Amino acid sequence: MHANDANELPNDVDALRAMVVAMQQKMASDEAELKKERAKYTALDQLYQVLLQQLAVLRRARFGRQSEKLDAQLHQLELQIEDLESAMADIAPIPEPAQEEKKTPAARKPLPASLPRDIIEYGKQSCCSDCGNELLHIGDDISEQLEYIPASFRVIKHVRPKYSCRSCNVMTQAPAPSRPIARGYAGPGLLAHVIVSKFVDHLPLYRQSQIYTREGVELERSTLADWVGQVFHLLRPLNNALNEYVMAATKLHTDDTPVPVLQPGRKTTKQGRLWGYLRDDRPAGNTDAPAVWFSYSPDRKGKWPEEHLSGYSGTLQADGYAGYKALYAKEDIHEAACWAHVRRKFYDIDQVQPDSFAAEVLEAIADLYVIEKQIKGKPPDLRLIIRQEQAKPRLDQLKEKLRQTLSRVAKKLPLAKAIKYALVRWDALELYTSNGAIEIDNNPIEREIRPIALGRKNYLFAGSDAGGERAAMMYSLMNTAKLNGIEPEAYLTHVLRRIADYPVNRVDELLPWNVQLDTTTSS
Repeated sequence: MHANDANELPNDVDALRAMVVAMQQKMASDEAELKKERAKYTALDQLYQVLLQQLAVLRRARFGRQSEKLDAQLHQLELQIEDLESAMADIAPIPEPAQEEKKTPAARKPLPASLPRDIIEYGKQSCCSDCGNELLHIGDDISEQLEYIPASFRVIKHVRPKYSCRSCNVMTQAPAPSRPIARGYAGPGLLAHVIVSKFVDHLPLYRQSQIYTREGVELERSTLADWVGQVFHLLRPLNNALNEYVMAATKLHTDDTPVPVLQPGRKTTKQGRLWGYLRDDRPAGNTDAPAVWFSYSPDRKGKWPEEHLSGYSGTLQADGYAGYKALYAKEDIHEAACWAHVRRKFYDIDQVQPDSFAAEVLEAIADLYVIEKQIKGKPPDLRLIIRQEQAKPRLDQLKEKLRQTLSRVAKKLPLAKAIKYALVRWDALELYTSNGAIEIDNNPIEREIRPIALGRKNYLFAGSDAGGERAAMMYSLMNTAKLNGIEPEAYLTHVLRRIADYPVNRVDELLPWNVQLDTTTSS
């Protein structure tokens, strides 16, 4: 019997009273249960927010300081947050008290229009099931569900009929299609998938082998490694063309990052390096295609950037690494320093000593970046005028304040070291105000190098440096494709379908900005 059904209510007063008491007890019990659920959800939400904040701090430290010790903490936090998100989603929606104002739910982002759609119609009919008359279609209720269909292998049979002419006594047959690997059974799409999975998605070959086995195709790790090596051989001319294009720029960003490489005959690793060189003048209104080229070296000696830049002439924007000094000693290479590096040193001090002189420096640097934001994408001559009018006077004031403060600060203090770091390379830091094509910092190349840190465990390459060289080439082509708005796997499939028979003297036609693909993304 339901209390809100008037026809079923008892007429006896005592029975009614007992019913009311039972309902009150039930409501009190439900309210207590709701309070427990709200408390549980609130506690989870608070912990979730704390972990998100810790993760953000660790990520900044990970990419800012490149501390390998933070990897385990980051991984653990990621797992904790995943578990919390799952736990919070598992709690049933809790009704809000009537007196509280309901929050407007965040708008859900629409699913990408580029995704293929499978349409399933329900209850389609043309006649009324009751009277049999024709139905008038007045509209549809449409909802979308994002689904995932696992990747599948496919065997492509290439059939070439043979024909014989009895009159001419000759046989004709269509020529065999080009294969990326001679007499190999791997198609260009499969090869591209293996390469991108390893160098873009950071999935080692042994794990790929396990995944393919689960899908019913046994591909040994050694087989995959052989394919990677042969693709490397195919792409070398294209990589050389990319190198020539990058080094033809009048301004380059450069940076390097460590990669661990197994040492032959030992169980330990050594620190190899990947050096990145970026050509990207889009912030200065230039329409030339952006490109990045990487090179591997077994150590971090200054001879490597000297070798990479042996024929280069222009402006080199980099951090304060001493190995670049020999390059700057040449008259044809000009040093441009990075204000982001200066800012980080004062930021670290400000985190320990708020409201100190470091905070004043950070504010001054922030003003410089506001100016840069306003002129991003403008032509160099306009950028130069605005920088001279607005940035140069601020830099002169900041330089004088740094000098005055340095004279009053103990030499061993972090603040003194941060000030010296800036003043020692002041001319290089100020160079961007006299050249509208130069950027205020070296962040563009750091953005290209940052993803490499996510895949460092991929660089334990069978006890040799050859894996580092392959990684450098693949990162060069894949990152350049992304810079030009092209999906890496689609690009590599396009190239591998053609490059085996492509004329070497025209290989630059296969560089990312020269190809037309159906699958593109915004850069």
